Amino acid sequence: MSTRRDLYKDGVDFTTLALHSPDFAKFLKQNNQLDFTDPHAMRQLTVSLLQRDFNLKVDIPDSRLCPPAPNRLNYILWLQDLLDTTGDEYRDAYDPDRIVTGLDIGTGCCSIYPLLGVATRPNWNFIATDIDDENIKTSLHTIKENGLESRIRIVKTNPADELLPLETILGVERLDFTMSNPPFYSSRDEMLQSAQEKERPPFSACTGAEVEMVTAGGEVSFVHRIIDESLQLREKVHWYTSMLGKLSSVSVLVERLIELGNHNYAVAEFVQGSKTRRWAMAWSWGDLRPTVSVARGISGFPKHLLPFPSEYTFELLNSSIDNVATIVDKELSSLHIHWTWRKNLAMGVGFAPENVWSRQYRRKIRHSDTEVKPDIDGSKAELGFKVQLRMDPIEEKTVRVIVRWLKGTDSVLFESFCGMIKRKLEGR
Repeated sequence: MSTRRDLYKDGVDFTTLALHSPDFAKFLKQNNQLDFTDPHAMRQLTVSLLQRDFNLKVDIPDSRLCPPAPNRLNYILWLQDLLDTTGDEYRDAYDPDRIVTGLDIGTGCCSIYPLLGVATRPNWNFIATDIDDENIKTSLHTIKENGLESRIRIVKTNPADELLPLETILGVERLDFTMSNPPFYSSRDEMLQSAQEKERPPFSACTGAEVEMVTAGGEVSFVHRIIDESLQLREKVHWYTSMLGKLSSVSVLVERLIELGNHNYAVAEFVQGSKTRRWAMAWSWGDLRPTVSVARGISGFPKHLLPFPSEYTFELLNSSIDNVATIVDKELSSLHIHWTWRKNLAMGVGFAPENVWSRQYRRKIRHSDTEVKPDIDGSKAELGFKVQLRMDPIEEKTVRVIVRWLKGTDSVLFESFCGMIKRKLEGR
């Protein structure tokens, strides 16, 4: 999947694309550049990229929003990372056997997110909803044209319906994720004013219909609705997510999650080209923790609004991996935890029912009738963690210890574990 990830890293080479797509070549100027104010050119750019890079046939109506493929792919790739690092098997990597079903709320005229999702992951499936009859019609046509009826289901909803009608309308009990790219603007006037500030006609390259670009209260109000519905559904959805057009919206919505007692969330920034920036957020009512790179992906975001780091790293000088591994395995094997060490990978995974390394716990055990380790159900453990050892690539005889928070809701417990393992390895 690395080739997909780097596909538009350096932008789109228009000259190369023109060689693959004669229809796109017609829009290139003499200097091999594109007129980004020409909606026909922008539509053809998306159509040609989807055809060349994903073998997808797409037709985008003149009257509907033209979704830029690189920007949309960024959201899908982040979603993949989010699910890959919060799987039941704690791989922190892509599991090709994992079957995933997601919901795209407001799928647009061609269901570009579901198309990209199924094109890049063979075991991903989608339900896609929209309130606009024209979008439903063209999306159904696109799905049929690409032979994806078995993997993408299009469902018409109404403005008064719930955004996440799992059982009532969609007929499903649970989902792996939901995604949305809500309208930015709270009114037509705001949309027109924004276009004027950018010194361009309001319906130039941004060829969206008003139903796609305006919603009461704007994107913050829209995602507030999803948050409210998630309070009822809880863990019936693994991850609730949304892309956002304003960084300020992310702050407002994260503050709302914290007010509601949710501390398992993620934020991300998508940068495409020199100007286009979008942001995303995700939250879960479960206890599987994504990696730091996935969860804390906005540079300069207020520190108090970033999720608690799920990784703790420290270094041991004048050490070897074998010596450190021996100490790690010995110390953690002595605790009342479920612990598995894989010597060949210099990595182990453990699950603790509580703070079993505390003095209080040890006193409790000493006064009990047995020293036998209890059976620990990983799914019900208070803390799941991974300890990995690596040699520093530059400094010889320096071992880097990475403690990864895999599962749990108590950041204090994770901090306590990290402190304990660091003291043991430093001989304190």
